[in-house]
Amino acid sequence: MGNLLPILVRPPLTGGPGRHYGRVPPLSDPPVDPPLLHLVRQVRAARERRRLPQEVAQRLDAVLDVLERDHSASAEVGGPTERALAGLAEVFRLTDLDLHLLVVASGPDLDVNLGLAFSLLQEDVSRLRPSAGLALELAGAGSLSTTARARLSPAGPLLKHGLVEVLGEAPLLHRGLKVPDRVVAQLLEDATLDPVVAAMVVDVVPVLVPEALGAGRAFAAGVPLVWVRSRPGCSALGLATGVFSSLGLDHLTIDLARRRPATSLESAVRAGVREAALQRAGLVVTGADLLTDEEHRSLLALLEGAPIPVVAVAQRSWDASWLAGLPYCVDAPVTGPAVREALWRDRLGLEAAPERPGWKELVSLRLTPEEIAQTSDYAAVIAAAREEPVSVETAREAARRLSVDMVGTRHAQGAPTFDDLVLPPQVLATLQELVGWAQHRDEVLGQGPLAGKGDKGRGIAALFSGSPGTGKTLAAHVIAAELGLDLHTVELSSIVDKYIGETEKNLERVFDEAESLNVLLFFDEADALFGSRSEVRDARDRYANQEVAYLLQRMEQFNGIAILATNLRGNLDVAFSRRLHFIVHFPDPDVGTRRLLWETHLQAVARRDPDDPVDLDQLAETVELAGGDIRNVVLAAAYAAVAAGAPLGMTHVVRAVVREYRKLGRRLPVPGLSVLD
Repeated sequence: MGNLLPILVRPPLTGGPGRHYGRVPPLSDPPVDPPLLHLVRQVRAARERRRLPQEVAQRLDAVLDVLERDHSASAEVGGPTERALAGLAEVFRLTDLDLHLLVVASGPDLDVNLGLAFSLLQEDVSRLRPSAGLALELAGAGSLSTTARARLSPAGPLLKHGLVEVLGEAPLLHRGLKVPDRVVAQLLEDATLDPVVAAMVVDVVPVLVPEALGAGRAFAAGVPLVWVRSRPGCSALGLATGVFSSLGLDHLTIDLARRRPATSLESAVRAGVREAALQRAGLVVTGADLLTDEEHRSLLALLEGAPIPVVAVAQRSWDASWLAGLPYCVDAPVTGPAVREALWRDRLGLEAAPERPGWKELVSLRLTPEEIAQTSDYAAVIAAAREEPVSVETAREAARRLSVDMVGTRHAQGAPTFDDLVLPPQVLATLQELVGWAQHRDEVLGQGPLAGKGDKGRGIAALFSGSPGTGKTLAAHVIAAELGLDLHTVELSSIVDKYIGETEKNLERVFDEAESLNVLLFFDEADALFGSRSEVRDARDRYANQEVAYLLQRMEQFNGIAILATNLRGNLDVAFSRRLHFIVHFPDPDVGTRRLLWETHLQAVARRDPDDPVDLDQLAETVELAGGDIRNVVLAAAYAAVAAGAPLGMTHVVRAVVREYRKLGRRLPVPGLSVLD
């Protein structure tokens, strides 16, 4: 790329007659006439050198007379401007010969009569575009000149940057030349975006963080490419655009994942690079992970050799084997709570926002500046549909709706709250403390490496232990709802694999998706996967221990929130427990808790039988079931009552208790209850 920053920072060039654009001496005197008028006179000179049939020569002379009249110095027909040509020359490092070739190749697209003139000069009415040989002749270059022919090679700037296309498979001098429509528009100073690029453009909020300033200094030193590694909750795109803002440059940001289905990656990258250069702007390419596989790695070299500075944003770290040269690499910082709060205030326009309910939870969402902008815009749409003003709750709802689906993710609908949990006070207090940690972790960890140095993550890991039905899963849903996150329940059947090494790959996929989608990761019955490491008795034991060791390492690096539920806490490895921030035991409900559970679930029943009232005290004393089982009993009793066309009474409940006990394979608590079944 070279150091183009001084060129890009300068205001648009005005040019002037006789201006030399290139760095090498021109092969012919520079034109003093408007570019198209000069081209017409070059065509007339070529006509005089050739022995054309009389009829063809007469027609060509008539066409040239019209062209000279249309493009005379006093005419207002227009054509390529000196300013447009000067801008292209500086950004793409074009010589005078390149500019001549560009004007010749664009001729049929600028004036229909030029296409007719080319067809007559080439004695082929179907060839409206000039051949490479004719273009070199009209540009004043010999067709045997290696220097001249090199300007139309793939390594030359015209073809390399997509300013000119060489058509067909014939020998070079017989191939046609074409200028893409977007470049023709630029010659006429029309800055309308290329449709291929327009489909990929992303609106980004620049963030001037120290990393952006450092990358800007790297560009100023001549580095052609900056590689930004993105992580969940990080302002990677904000940093990338902030690089150019720090330099006072415009920027164009494209997302390769948004390209049209019919657009190849190569076409998308080439169009993006060319568009940014035509706009004299820096280029930000997000979704650059698509370019790191072996098939598309050559496109990284294209970015490195772009005529303008490029920032690539990807989730992968840079691999030195991808290119011979090394870009300037930087990790995107996490968007801190202060930045998020300022962005939310600005986008929502709410007065006294911190005093509004739910504001703290909204700010705690680890969204990037782009996601905050998108979410606030969608919140405005929701509010308009309901004919109400935008609120904090509307913004939280918009964030939930815009979260990307992930296999196994449970979306919050009728989200549960702490009021729905029937648990001992100390357990509730611990769960609320966990929510507080999640809401304030960025603020706390922003003070320094409190989580530990090395590759430790910034996430929170908790273990819920207790018997089935004691409320572990419901508590995970409550925490997810309080934090405004979706809950992703890991299906163990899709994780554990009998083939060696596959379980680790599956775990890595789960953690990566959870981090990228900003969901709460919930491992149900975790002891089935994370059991105690055993003594090595055979090869399978050795690999099983490796799986656990990998899990421990990956948990340390996890940047999200993970909750592990187990029925048997004793099965968990002690080394694993040390890596947990919270260990919450859900006890079997005592008499008082069971009574509250019965009362809570029965409140949802619309019709109760006053002649057969439910005895809550007796149920709490005699029926030793967990909360999930009590819910099942009430549900079964409600179905039985509706089927009988009667209000729910104690008889329906007792029969449902008997049914539940038998389903669980347990002995009935009170002799004689089975008579009612």
